[in-house]
Amino acid sequence: MPPTTSQTVTERIEALYGQPLDTLIAHAEATVGDSMLAALLGSLANLAFAERNIEFQLDRLRQFTEPGREIGRSDAGHILDCARRITESVAVRDAHAKSVSAVLASLRRLPARDTKAPAASPPQVPASATPATARTR
Repeated sequence: MPPTTSQTVTERIEALYGQPLDTLIAHAEATVGDSMLAALLGSLANLAFAERNIEFQLDRLRQFTEPGREIGRSDAGHILDCARRITESVAVRDAHAKSVSAVLASLRRLPARDTKAPAASPPQVPASATPATARTR
């Protein structure tokens, strides 16, 4: 079975942050406020849900249309409903995949900082940029 879109996105997120997904989820849940990681994980969850729903609806559709089964009036409605739900879930999956892929493509993993190297000093402000102070005496 080829990897799903959510599996591919999971691997890209893990590579970007350098940690397994479970660790990243725990970190995002422990962090107060919104973050890029939380947004990525939210999109990943929506993407995975859409993929699971596609599989569920496909299985259901296969049950209604298995060979030798007679399709009655109520079955026809269920078949149409499954097809509609599959279409919606594919659209949701594709939208989340496109969005999260664009965000991941824009992010880069920074090289690890050398803790032994001295910290860079802040840039010096040119003298002309400092405000003149008025003398009181």
